[in-house]
Amino acid sequence: MALIGRAVAYGAITIINAISCGLGAALGINLKTEATVKLMDEPGRIEGKILSDPSESTILIEKSVRRVLKQFNLENQYGAYVETRSSIPIARGLKSSSAAANAITLATLSALGEKVDDLTAISMGVDASIEAGVTVTGAFDDACASYFGNVVITDNYRRKVLRKFHPEEDYAVLVHIPSKKSYTSESNVDRMKIIADEVKALHRMAMLGDYWQAMTLNGIIYSAVLGYDANIAIDALAEGAIAAGLSGKGPAVAAIVPRDKANDVRDCWRKYGGEAIEAAINREKAHIL
Repeated sequence: MALIGRAVAYGAITIINAISCGLGAALGINLKTEATVKLMDEPGRIEGKILSDPSESTILIEKSVRRVLKQFNLENQYGAYVETRSSIPIARGLKSSSAAANAITLATLSALGEKVDDLTAISMGVDASIEAGVTVTGAFDDACASYFGNVVITDNYRRKVLRKFHPEEDYAVLVHIPSKKSYTSESNVDRMKIIADEVKALHRMAMLGDYWQAMTLNGIIYSAVLGYDANIAIDALAEGAIAAGLSGKGPAVAAIVPRDKANDVRDCWRKYGGEAIEAAINREKAHIL
């Protein structure tokens, strides 16, 4: 007997990195992760495969399924086989873990035929991410932007959505991706906490609707603290981007760009090597397929 569920969740980029103070904001983008969960009568046995990046650890897959089964006291009834496929580059600051946790959680709920409200589903994925060690704060801001799309501003410690904004403009979202991965579990959290007060001020700016300016300033100060080159973002601004900055703890840099300026930004990034990918603002919720 097998019960199967499928779901999709989306990537995101940082507006305010919450690691320093627990207050965050993020923007959903239309890169996506799809998950297929097949429940089986083999309690305790959970296997997974990341089809788009088979060398990556599958611990988040295991923890996400277990968290949902635990919610319904079904750990002793089911095991699972899970496959994920993603267009989100892993460990570059584009919320691949949050998207995976959301997609796997929803797919497991679908396979069980169970429903929970949106914030409960998000919290289950956040819990799984913490247990898997793929996040420092639980990344509630990233998880919400991945799940809801658009701009989401949060208090990560209290797991509260404080505000949502729906940008009207159809901007391109360009992301510069260096070849090197950077795992959140390896981040220097103590160093990031030095700028907690400054990040709180930027969070207040975002709450007032100045989220693009907050994104740029957040990126500059985190780049300084973490030792990244802020010139990648500044060059994008010089070519017409309305916001640009480090996404997450890097190394990716995201830029919000009017579509007629996208090629200019792309061209100016060539000298930095790596890869430039183009996405758009995501306005769709994570959902069961």
